[in-house]
Amino acid sequence: MPSQLLFLPGASGKTALWQPVANLLAHPAEKLHVGWPGFGATPPDPAVNGIDDLVARVVEKINRPTALVAQSMGGAIALKAALQKPGLVTHLVLSVTSGGLDVTSLGAQDWRPAFTRANPSLPGWFSSYHEDLAAHLPGIEIPALLLWGDADPISPVPVGRRLASLLPRAELHVFPDGDHDLASSFAREVAPLIDRHLLAE
Repeated sequence: MPSQLLFLPGASGKTALWQPVANLLAHPAEKLHVGWPGFGATPPDPAVNGIDDLVARVVEKINRPTALVAQSMGGAIALKAALQKPGLVTHLVLSVTSGGLDVTSLGAQDWRPAFTRANPSLPGWFSSYHEDLAAHLPGIEIPALLLWGDADPISPVPVGRRLASLLPRAELHVFPDGDHDLASSFAREVAPLIDRHLLAE
């Protein structure tokens, strides 16, 4: 059972997105909200020059049994961290993420151009990041809870199904009318699912 929960935001860097769920969880683990330097309200750091630097920020916090709870872009970072810390990452909760997959073939809308125009200060390495983790995901043999909404054009349900087929111990839960912010808007429904999931061994 994890003694620490790390909540990872999406590209917006909104650490508050997971706060409603965190407030409702009964699980006794310590809860830590991780921000991305230069995203949202987290100050930039000149030492952060790529996705792998964000992964390293997460990995350095995994020093005891840890569950990673991740939104959107944070899901790819969580999976990369789980691959690096297989002995300490005990559970994954992934919400509406690409999971490091090629999602265009699964009907996903490309959100990057509009997001980049709205956030011109974001570094170029962010919008150009593309990586296919599909070959590595079957090696992640810990329980994974996948949270999806059927009204999300950025990460549609086929992406969740594809992840569920690649992760050996995945459970996919689809929320009717759930969109890309379902982790916050469906907090009362999401929290009990996470509590139950964290008891899985």
